[in-house]
Amino acid sequence: MIAALLTPAVAYGERLHPEKAYQQAWCDRNDGVTEVVLSGGSRVDCLTETHAVEVEFANKWQEAVGQALYYAKKTGREPGIIIIKETPEDQKYLGRLIYTIKKNHPITQIWVITPNELTD
Repeated sequence: MIAALLTPAVAYGERLHPEKAYQQAWCDRNDGVTEVVLSGGSRVDCLTETHAVEVEFANKWQEAVGQALYYAKKTGREPGIIIIKETPEDQKYLGRLIYTIKKNHPITQIWVITPNELTD
């Protein structure tokens, strides 16, 4: 009963929406399949015809890099990352991600999703 009284940001651990909401919205719009299970039990957040995509909140961008590269190797698709940008402060994390992959990683695509892009 207490959870019903909490604001969405508090209910989702200081997030406006859970990661899964962003994942589902983006994947649906891009004709992808969510939660594709790989050998070993790991799950690709969204698998499209061309990309194995990891969805992550901006402040956890470092985790997205490794996961996207792993999923790409396991699926034979290009690695992609969707960064969830809920606040203006998240821009600094997006900048760090872009800087890192330009210098060190073969990630071919980054998308940004915001709360405004979620459908009810």
